[in-house]
Amino acid sequence: MTANKKYALKEIAEMLSLKGREAESLYSDANTLTEELFGKSVYVRGIIEFSNICAKDCLYCGIRKGNGNVERYRMKNEEIIQTAVDAHNDGFKTIVLQSGEIGAYDDDITEIVEGIKERCSVAVTLSVGEKPKERYAEWKRAGADRYLLRIETTNRRLFETLHPDDDYDSRMKSLFYLKELGYETGTGVMIGLPGQTYSDLASDILFFRENDFDMLGVGPFIPHRDTPLGGVRPVSMEAVLNFLSAMRLATFDTNIPATTSMATLDREGREKALNAGANVIMPNYTPQKYRESYKLYDNKVCTRENAEETMEFTKSTVERAGKVLVMERGDRRIKQ
Repeated sequence: MTANKKYALKEIAEMLSLKGREAESLYSDANTLTEELFGKSVYVRGIIEFSNICAKDCLYCGIRKGNGNVERYRMKNEEIIQTAVDAHNDGFKTIVLQSGEIGAYDDDITEIVEGIKERCSVAVTLSVGEKPKERYAEWKRAGADRYLLRIETTNRRLFETLHPDDDYDSRMKSLFYLKELGYETGTGVMIGLPGQTYSDLASDILFFRENDFDMLGVGPFIPHRDTPLGGVRPVSMEAVLNFLSAMRLATFDTNIPATTSMATLDREGREKALNAGANVIMPNYTPQKYRESYKLYDNKVCTRENAEETMEFTKSTVERAGKVLVMERGDRRIKQ
């Protein structure tokens, strides 16, 4: 494998299908490139899941509006701000504010971002869904630095099947609005969706490369029992690592997290991801009393721990991977 090579769709699809020793070689190539770019550093971002109220009915998601078994919550503005300040005082330089997708709190987000920026020096990432361009611009003026909006799949047919009340073109427009407004823009896809092919996933990676996104998330499909896809089998960890490594080699220096969902799929999932191309880890900093209610999939890890216990678990995860946890902003590196 050649670093920063312009891989064709067929070549990427072949990477995604690798097994055994060939797959291990792929992970090694991706890890070598990652360490050439970042050393052994793993950047940390603290996630605050401030609300599980959602207006969308995505077929795979445990907090979809149609799930009546969820205990809904919404943290108050000052509680969110104070939680971010607490995270900053614990050494975090990047905070991710994540919620279900609903428009009722858009004005509050402006106040929250301004409140965080006034009280501490952190990068603020928002992950709250599709919004009008004017709203994104407002939040940028308030001080938001980054935005994460996952496309989930670039296959239009599959997207529309999984998102019955969403619009593919609207999602795409939102991503390009964010880039136009100067956000560090992140997106990502879910691996193992029913009907998804290697060609679909290879096309996703080409889309990432062609549009030079700053952050790329890989979400393994893990079913939630209270959704229409509750009976579908979860994806294999090998498939997730193949995608992650291929994505690293094709997109080069983007920031790629080893996610909580990977640790749910495989007990050592995050360690494996950190040795297959990931360079970011995102511990949960949500107050413990809310964590059990923010379950996008079944058996989510780190829902019963407090912030201190979660951070200790994160440190040990990075150490087991042979990497070094770095409490820095971890901004996207500029290509030379």
